[in-house]
Amino acid sequence: MDVPRHLDIKKDYGITITWSDGSTSFYDVVYLRRQSPSADMRHLREQIRQNPLTVLPSSPRPTGALTIVSAELVGNYALKIVFSDGHSTGIYSWEYLRSIDRGPGGSQPPARPG
Repeated sequence: MDVPRHLDIKKDYGITITWSDGSTSFYDVVYLRRQSPSADMRHLREQIRQNPLTVLPSSPRPTGALTIVSAELVGNYALKIVFSDGHSTGIYSWEYLRSIDRGPGGSQPPARPG
């Protein structure tokens, strides 16, 4: 199993992971939230696959842009992320993060002003 060598978390942008094989993956905040491995999000994604007109649940705290409030390691196999909309039930295993990586053509970290 490939494991991260380095995690770079920017709460308002996303997470960049440098893997032990030297490759790098970037996951923006919105994508991470949509791809949450929690049971409720897996169920919602399945509903959307079956019916693209599925009504999405409203956020309990619709206050501005979605951000990462905190992230903590779960053992040596995963990351638990808490989002600003209150969602905190997804455990993102390294294997799962690799499986949702959009690859070189996927999302890239935004340019930082400077």
